Amino acid sequence: MDTITHGIAGALIGKAIFGGEDLFGPSTGVASVREKNGSRDLPRSKVNRGRIVTWSLMLGAIFPDSDVLRDLLSHDRLLVVTWHRSITHSLVMLPLWALLLAGITRAFTSWRKWEAPSFAALSRIYAVGILSHILLDLVTSFGTMIWSPLKWSRPAWDLLFIVDFTFTAILLVPQLLAWVYSEPAKMWSRALGTWLVFMPVPVMVARLAEAVEAPISGQTVLGAMMVITAVFLLPSIRGWGLKMRHGRWNSAGFAAALAYVALTIFAHRVALARIHKFAELDHLQVASIGALPLPPSLWHWDGLVRSERGVYELRMDLADTSASDTDLLAHEHRYYPDTPPNSYIEEAKRLPEVQKVLWFARFPVTRFHKEGGEAIVDIMDVRFSRTTTGRPPAFTYRVRFGEDGSLLSQGWATR
Repeated sequence: MDTITHGIAGALIGKAIFGGEDLFGPSTGVASVREKNGSRDLPRSKVNRGRIVTWSLMLGAIFPDSDVLRDLLSHDRLLVVTWHRSITHSLVMLPLWALLLAGITRAFTSWRKWEAPSFAALSRIYAVGILSHILLDLVTSFGTMIWSPLKWSRPAWDLLFIVDFTFTAILLVPQLLAWVYSEPAKMWSRALGTWLVFMPVPVMVARLAEAVEAPISGQTVLGAMMVITAVFLLPSIRGWGLKMRHGRWNSAGFAAALAYVALTIFAHRVALARIHKFAELDHLQVASIGALPLPPSLWHWDGLVRSERGVYELRMDLADTSASDTDLLAHEHRYYPDTPPNSYIEEAKRLPEVQKVLWFARFPVTRFHKEGGEAIVDIMDVRFSRTTTGRPPAFTYRVRFGEDGSLLSQGWATR
C-alpha cells in the first residue's frame, strides 16, 4: 500500500476509534469541537490532546515505510526486495517500535507543554497505527516480511492493488465530509471546493489504469463522477450534513473500509477458483498459482500460473459470471515462456544478486537475447503489470555478459 494511504488510514482510525480530532485547528484561544452529545467549546489543552492522538496514529501508520531511507542512502539497489517491508513491518518488532515512538512523543509534548495521553496510552496508539500499516501491506501482492528477523519470508494475501484509489477514497472522503460539514457558515464553499477537486480524479485514474493495461470503461468513469457529486453535494441539501456528528462521519468511513476489504476477500476467492479451474482444464503442471488484484481491484483480477516452462496469465472480469468451462479456456490469455537453459542463464542464476531476485519473485520468467556480441539474461516477475511505454516490466533484473563470457553488468533494467 502506498504511504499516503497508510497515513490517511491512520488518521481515520484515530478519529473513529480513539476519539482523535482533526489534524489542524485554531492556533489560539478555544476551538469548537463537535462532541457525541452535540457541539460545544473545549479548552485548548483538550483540543491539543485529541490532535496528538490523531497525529500519533497517522505517524505510527506511516512509520514502517521509514525503511526506505536506507534504500535512498545506499548503493544497493536490491534493498527494495531484501530490506523493504522487513523489520519495520514486523509483528515481532512491533512492540519495540511502539514503545520507542511513544517515548519520543512524550518527550516532545512535555517540552512543548502540551497535554498528551499517557505513555501507556501512546504505546497502544502507536501499536495500532503500526499494525494497520502491516495489515494493509499484507493484503497487497508485494509481500511483507512480518516475521523478520526470525523468518525471512514474504506472505502476501493478494486482496488489494498496491495503489487502490477506491480504497483510498473510502478512507479519505468521510474525513473530508466531517470537515466540510463542521461549520455551517463555510459549508457551501467547502462542499463545492472539494467537489471540484475530486471531479477530475476518475479521469486521471482511468488514464493510469490504461497505462498498466487494465482499462476502465467510460461508463465506470461517468458513474464515479456521479457518485462524487452525490457524496459531496447531497448532504448540503437542507443542511442534512450539519446534523451528522463529527465522529459518525469517521466511524462510517471506518466501517465502509472494513466492508470493502470483506468484499475483496470474497472477490479473491472467486478469482482464485477461476484460475484454478483454468489450470485444471488446460492440464497445467502448477508450480505456483495466484489471483492478484488489478485497478479497480474489486472486479478486475490477474490470474497467474507458474508452470514448468513459463507463466500463464488470465485477466478476469468477475462481472462476467456466465463464462462456462469452454469459454474459460477460449478466453484470451498470455503465455510467457522461459528461454531454454544455456550456459549464460546458468551462470546468471549462480550470481548471489540473481538468487535474491529469484527468492523475491513469485512468478519469474527468464529470457535471453543477444545485442551485438553481448549476451543478455533478463529475469522478470510477471505479477507486476506491464506498461505500454516500451520499457521493461517493473522488477526486471538484467545480467549482461561479454563475448568472452565475462560479467559486464547487472541490475534492474530501465530501458
